[in-house]
Amino acid sequence: MHRYDLGIIGNCSYLAYIDTHADVKWMCMPGFDSSFLFGGLIAKKKGGCFKINPEQKYKSKQYYIPNTNILCTEFESVRGRFRVTDFAPRFFQYERYYRPLMLVRKIEWISGSPHIKVECEPRGDYGNVIPEQYSASNHIRYMNIGGPVRLTTDIPLTYITEKKSFLLNKNYYLVLTYGEPLEAPLADTAERFLYLTQNYWQKWIKSSYMPNIFQEQVIRSALALKLHQYEDTGGFIASGTTSLPESPGSGRNWDYRYCWLRDSYYTLQAFNMLGHFNELEKYFEFIQNILSNDQDKIQPLYSITGEKKLEEKILPLTGYMDNTPVRIGNAAYLQLQNDVYGQLLLSMLPLILDQRLVIYNRSEVDYKGIVYRLLLQIEKTLEQPDAGIWEFRNNLQKNSNTLLFHWAGALAAKKYAVRVKDRSMIRRADSVIKRSSALLEQCYDPKRKAYTQAIGSSNMDASTLKLLSMQFLRPDDKRASQHLKAIEKSLKSSNGLIYRYRHADDFGKPNSTFLVCSFWYAEALAYVGRLDDALQTVETIMQYSNHLGLLSEDVSEDGSQWGNFPQTYSHVGMINAAFRISRKLNKPHYFI
Repeated sequence: MHRYDLGIIGNCSYLAYIDTHADVKWMCMPGFDSSFLFGGLIAKKKGGCFKINPEQKYKSKQYYIPNTNILCTEFESVRGRFRVTDFAPRFFQYERYYRPLMLVRKIEWISGSPHIKVECEPRGDYGNVIPEQYSASNHIRYMNIGGPVRLTTDIPLTYITEKKSFLLNKNYYLVLTYGEPLEAPLADTAERFLYLTQNYWQKWIKSSYMPNIFQEQVIRSALALKLHQYEDTGGFIASGTTSLPESPGSGRNWDYRYCWLRDSYYTLQAFNMLGHFNELEKYFEFIQNILSNDQDKIQPLYSITGEKKLEEKILPLTGYMDNTPVRIGNAAYLQLQNDVYGQLLLSMLPLILDQRLVIYNRSEVDYKGIVYRLLLQIEKTLEQPDAGIWEFRNNLQKNSNTLLFHWAGALAAKKYAVRVKDRSMIRRADSVIKRSSALLEQCYDPKRKAYTQAIGSSNMDASTLKLLSMQFLRPDDKRASQHLKAIEKSLKSSNGLIYRYRHADDFGKPNSTFLVCSFWYAEALAYVGRLDDALQTVETIMQYSNHLGLLSEDVSEDGSQWGNFPQTYSHVGMINAAFRISRKLNKPHYFI
């Protein structure tokens, strides 16, 4: 069974993926979608490495310091034990968050006389550039890889540059920086940063709103989700990786280091439930900038800086476990995905109406203009076929998920129009609600007693589970229970998870379940009152997390993790499902 033996650390400026051998397998700088400095995850020969290993045979275990994104890897060999603590500094100082492009690695002696070896070999331009190295008194500079990269350490530099093992009988520190180097005292600064970073994350969780069920899983999901927000602009990426295959040999290897506006509704819903409004406000700023720069069509996805052109390229790299192609960029930015307008309206409405949030200057922002513009876009695209939520590359159709978000987006616009007493907008929204509802009914298959993927399609689709949780179908409507049973019959796997669909697409039939669909299923079960089944479904899903509780994009029927990792969509699904089930169980929420 395949599981990702990786943990992630980060500080909302960058992400690093570290395996159970304390090797940095993936780290991109200066941005989430920049070239890797360490890319062994998808490039065996050209990926470089940053390893800390015993010289002897060893066992290792990996864990997070509780309620933090600080990762520990412990090693035990016949000669002794030691621990590697990895973190990205993040804490509040001088009225702002300190989040440098800095990886801190503490090597802590525990017992015995272990001999270890440290290797640091960064790469540039996706492995095409091997940097020149220059050693100074206590640091190594790596030149010509896109920016000034420096490793500052109290380990004798010769041991690193010549890859020699040495006796570990005290603590050592390594600080890798991109851009501004560390000039302060090494050990004292690293320890201070460690203390402040641990304190930051634990306070962040302490101030989070929690359901009374699945708290451990919600906490890890919240911590993982937070790391995927690029704080400089506020955008959330779908994942920090590229080209991890949805299943072996499938060719479904995509670059997910971008911001899908389609995901905004679910992501903001999760942070709203957690009670974290800073993240909501920052994301609202990102969306505002997108809307102001794209006056006509809104793309499905953008870069973390709002860049529109995300040209898709294939790189000559070996790929994860020899799965190719390795792609950077994502051609989905060219697609029509018309659900984005309803998604944005649903995402923005709570932020606009919530008086606790001070977003820009409320008196100066033309919220009415934004809402009206999005409503007009829904009206304009109401009957236009699109690529849909699953981004089919060669199949445009009138997708039920798109029609659902037309309907829900128009409802959101009406709610705003009622608040501001705009009768013209109310009438327009009512018209769109009526038309989109009628179109959705055209997706109903009376023989199956279920809603299909699109008008005129016989294919079942897990995204139709949102018809229940978004209350297009009422819980006491017999069609809700009938539709749910039809989904179970056609899309449920042998291990209790849900396929997004089972029919062939551009790449053949899917060979793995799309994990967020299983969380949608759990929400739908709770919605119709099948609470025991909902709880069991979430418990089943969490069996397929890795050793740290991190969730992948896809899970095959043998329980293997596949797809980009960790997937924010999956962790958002965990959070939203836990809160929905908790509300249905009528158990209180509380601050911890």
